[in-house]
Amino acid sequence: MKIAYCVLGTFNSGGMERVLANKANYLTKIGHEVTIITTDQQNRKPYYSLDDRITCIDLKINYTDDLTKCLPSRLISYVLKQARHKTKLCTFLNQRKQDLVVSLFDHDATILPKLSDGSKKVLEIHFSRYKRLQYNRNGLWRWIDKYRSHKDLVLVKQFSRFVVLTEEDKGYWGALPNIQVIPNANSFVPNKISDVTSKNVIAVGRYDAQKNFEDLIQIWCLVVNDCTDWKLTIYGQGPQKQQLQRLINQLDLSSSVTLHPPVSEIEKAYVDSAILAMTSKYEGLPMALLEAQACGLPLVSYACKCGPRDIIKDDLNGYLIDPGDKAAMAAKLIDLIRNRDLRARLGANAAQQSNLYEEDKIMQQWVSLFESLVNRHPDFK
Repeated sequence: MKIAYCVLGTFNSGGMERVLANKANYLTKIGHEVTIITTDQQNRKPYYSLDDRITCIDLKINYTDDLTKCLPSRLISYVLKQARHKTKLCTFLNQRKQDLVVSLFDHDATILPKLSDGSKKVLEIHFSRYKRLQYNRNGLWRWIDKYRSHKDLVLVKQFSRFVVLTEEDKGYWGALPNIQVIPNANSFVPNKISDVTSKNVIAVGRYDAQKNFEDLIQIWCLVVNDCTDWKLTIYGQGPQKQQLQRLINQLDLSSSVTLHPPVSEIEKAYVDSAILAMTSKYEGLPMALLEAQACGLPLVSYACKCGPRDIIKDDLNGYLIDPGDKAAMAAKLIDLIRNRDLRARLGANAAQQSNLYEEDKIMQQWVSLFESLVNRHPDFK
């Protein structure tokens, strides 16, 4: 099969980019022809390694150039760029025929259903139904988010198949005839798992409002008072780095909290830690939880929408905390820090649970989906 993925870019170190790289590499390895079509790559190298046989095409739309513009200018520019994007994408797909085109719910999502290039169109979302509303923006932006959230529901019905990451999120979309759940797969098979003896708690994610690391740093202020010899390391990058560092300094945590640049081979960082903590405001199916689980770490996370509830079972492989309850999260972290046997039990269970997300199991679901769409009668979408 010829399969094209559409995404803003592959240069970021985020979970979606890691998942895309793993899927593309897997499909290429088993004999499919994969193309990745980007809009904002700007000659940057992919952050995660891609098989040399994968074709990478950048349409040079560059939506991200407009992020600093005022709202009216952004809206005008967006309309113009969408028109250019549609023309370029249509030309490419008519010249280089594909069996399937997969949107990662980026700027191409509104364009693909309108193209009659002969390919089946699949939409996959790496967040949740209420992603836009969880931005919690004020003023005109909030009304725009509400409108776009409504339009999302209209849009997803136009694709041959709409793939969500969790059963929880599926319930939020309603009884759609084209919806299907396929979770993310484990990013890697670790060479070994953590012995949970390290005095380090790890967190991983982009330094932005979604990941909500301000809460985690404030939580750590409560933890370190009882556990003075433990450290918190947050791997990532993003626009809030300076803001987070200022908070660390203000709370006098610079000796116990480190903002660490992202690393493409994150396995060692997990194995060298003892606990994974996550305080996101919203997710899809967070790769940090899957990766840490595979490395045998107990998981402590806010029970945000969506993902943590699908992965974490209380007192089996970790703990779910009500979003925003910093005291409760600090208490669970302290319990785990003080009790190595508890860490070991939950960590061992986590490693066992990770078998549910083995790459072959998950990718076979994708292959079966693609084959069913390609072999479907042409009168059907």
